[in-house]
Amino acid sequence: MSDTNNQSVKPTRETYDPLQQAYETLNRSLFEGELPNCLITLQRSKKSYGYFCNDRFGRADGTLTDEIALNPSYFRDRPQEEVLATLAHEMVHLWQHHFGKPGRGRYHNKEWAEKMRSIGLQPTSSGKDDGAETGDVMGHIIVADGPFDRTVRKMLAKGLIVSWIEQPDKLADVAEDDDGEVKESKSGKRVRYICPHGDTKAWAKHGAKLVCGEHMEAMEVNQPTPRGYRDITPSAEEADSAEPAPEA
Repeated sequence: MSDTNNQSVKPTRETYDPLQQAYETLNRSLFEGELPNCLITLQRSKKSYGYFCNDRFGRADGTLTDEIALNPSYFRDRPQEEVLATLAHEMVHLWQHHFGKPGRGRYHNKEWAEKMRSIGLQPTSSGKDDGAETGDVMGHIIVADGPFDRTVRKMLAKGLIVSWIEQPDKLADVAEDDDGEVKESKSGKRVRYICPHGDTKAWAKHGAKLVCGEHMEAMEVNQPTPRGYRDITPSAEEADSAEPAPEA
């Protein structure tokens, strides 16, 4: 294992510099360089790959900036181009906030869909080609040889990569409780179990043999995974938006 005490290893810079570089490249190539800079963060947001929130951070001099957050828990299992597609998706929300008219609440409107198509991301409510292009819960498909696809292939060919990825044992140890908060036991080995026929839930160590007393069925490990967008109004705590993941 490499020695991370080596001062030449800088995980923070090696993580955020490529994301900033990707943002600037996508801005130039897909948005004509008109988007303002924002603060890119890594957040384990419940049930989403990422989100956009306007004016989320402020500086002492009164300057405000928007936030685009990406969920690092899903970097490992998704190709780099899919991670960058989430970034571009949230950039469309940022574009619409500054230059368009966002839909009310969670709604992804026609303007949003048109901008997505213009940058080479096909909006879809189902994750498939025949999905609706507007709605509350929306995903997207990368259009082959479209503007986004061409831009990202060039970036990846030049060596841009998010190099620091969460380790599998840490992903297994972290789960969300019923309120969506990250929960980890002192031993780091507890996970959530759920009855396959009801809402009975329990926390126990990996490998525990739990039986639901109501249905007399073995309980199964239930690690929450993203299921869809959670866009909410910019004035609320956060405005989440990310492509749906497969159902758990």
